[in-house]
Amino acid sequence: MSSRDDWAQEHGIELRFIQPGKPNQNAFIERFNKSYREEVLDANLFNTLSEVRAATDEWVMDYNEFRPHESLGRVPPTMFMSRFFKQEISISDL
Repeated sequence: MSSRDDWAQEHGIELRFIQPGKPNQNAFIERFNKSYREEVLDANLFNTLSEVRAATDEWVMDYNEFRPHESLGRVPPTMFMSRFFKQEISISDL
């Protein structure tokens, strides 16, 4: 058992893997990972882990709070969630 497996077991986390060659089994995270890799990791040169963390924090904020997502009706996730959970807004307005 690897240290990853040990850590997961200690924290009550079940590790579940997609089948090799089947990234569509987890399409949402695959899309996120591609965007993150291209827009943060491949687009910058980092000297320290703290620089990676700072760039990641900035990118995640933009990704969730400002960037429109086509799959959500061209609104950012935070706007979509606030619309989704407010009773006074009809689902047809999404």
